[in-house]
Amino acid sequence: MTIAYPSTPASHFHLLRRQAYARPRRPLIVFTPKSMLRLKAASSMPEEFTTGGFRPVLPDPATLDSQAVTRVILCSGKVVWELEAARAKRGDTQTVILRVEQLAPIPAQEIAAALRAYPNAEIVWVQDEPQNQGAWPFMALNLPELLAAQGETRGLRVVCRAASASPATGSHKKHEIEQADLLERAFAR
Repeated sequence: MTIAYPSTPASHFHLLRRQAYARPRRPLIVFTPKSMLRLKAASSMPEEFTTGGFRPVLPDPATLDSQAVTRVILCSGKVVWELEAARAKRGDTQTVILRVEQLAPIPAQEIAAALRAYPNAEIVWVQDEPQNQGAWPFMALNLPELLAAQGETRGLRVVCRAASASPATGSHKKHEIEQADLLERAFAR
């Protein structure tokens, strides 16, 4: 099966289009948070729908010096937009944000190819879900081995909320505090 978490309308469109044309058919699970429907940053230009196709890993749209990059953030879903806004606010030019649009099967070749451009950077998986939920448990078990098979020997660490029985705190104020802490830890040196 394919599990995906597209971060733009164009990516979602190309994913569904690929699914419609795929033979043999396989199940497709798509995660799409409602908050991205209202987010202006998570929009696509009309030409993005008419050209290209679904890409399981999207590069960082910011043009940064690859030799100066000290951290590569791998993430998926709506946290991408929060990380990009936090990076812009900080004026950070040493952190690259790669969007993993397809979670399973893990696009190890595409991730490894994207990571090769930043040989001096640490690799961090960032998610806003608790550590025992979301994509991290699956990625922690599978991604390091798949990247090692592609020649990638750097370790992988995670930045996320503490493990929890519930995906939400139940308090908006506490959620905001946890989210601010998550973004701070994602960029901390």
